[in-house]
Amino acid sequence: MHIKILGAAAGGGFPQWNCNGNNSAAVRAGTPGFKARTQSSLAISSNGREWVLLNASPDLRQQINDNSELWPARDGPLRASPIKAVILTNADVDHIAGLINLREMQAYNIYGSDRVLETLSANTIFNILNPDFVPRKQIDLETPFKVEGPDGEVGLTIEAFDVPGKVALYLEKEGTGPGFGTQEGDTIGLKVTEPSTGSFFFYVPGCAKVDDKLADRLKDAPLVFFDGTLYTDDEMLKQGLMPKTGKRMGHTSISGPEGSIEAFKNLNVSRKVYVHINNSNPVLNENSTEHAAVKAAGWEVGFDSMEIKL
Repeated sequence: MHIKILGAAAGGGFPQWNCNGNNSAAVRAGTPGFKARTQSSLAISSNGREWVLLNASPDLRQQINDNSELWPARDGPLRASPIKAVILTNADVDHIAGLINLREMQAYNIYGSDRVLETLSANTIFNILNPDFVPRKQIDLETPFKVEGPDGEVGLTIEAFDVPGKVALYLEKEGTGPGFGTQEGDTIGLKVTEPSTGSFFFYVPGCAKVDDKLADRLKDAPLVFFDGTLYTDDEMLKQGLMPKTGKRMGHTSISGPEGSIEAFKNLNVSRKVYVHINNSNPVLNENSTEHAAVKAAGWEVGFDSMEIKL
């Protein structure tokens, strides 16, 4: 199975367009140890010819241009794409806005939970994706399914599962309690399997907490891509970038007693990669103590065009 990170940053990318924080300023200045990153998405393939996107970031057009695997074949028809399907893990802007880039009457399938598909239906801008060419297929949680493109199966099976999280910011409903209207299916993780080889991995780009159920699921996994939004829960507050904590936004932190490093410590996951990394996160500085701490704990900091084969 071929896996490629198209974008490793959280919403806004790195650098974020309007951010002059230390990290964003450093990457613009070309400071050693800082790599620019686009917004969160993966591309996966069983055969290297047909590709499935895990989320569609606002930077998708750039990501396609930067990764030749996603270009139309030189000897193909006038309009063609190796992208056969898109799997959505939530309705955050940084995971669905890129669908708009995939218009122009190109055939592929969109998969999402009932909650995510309801969001697409309620926003008429997504009607630019003609359902005659781009059908929307509902994912039933805890039920593995074979991913299909317009020409049939693509050699991959996916099982979606609910994870602790929060409804997208623009869908929050005030007065509904601490969850702001969050329901099952608002944030999901994916187990991606290649049946022909038995290889598999987990993709969890958004997660508010590693609870016992999720920990049991991920135990002994060969590979996990996991939410690396913030290093500490209050880092954006301390940096003066936003008056919100990670928990308020539905993201667990990397460090601390409830952070992902501690939560994964005894899970025996062979390879662990952080994705969806916010521009405020000090792990983006490869010379920082935080980056060193992540590496010492056996984690990798994902970057654009990072490739893994299982």
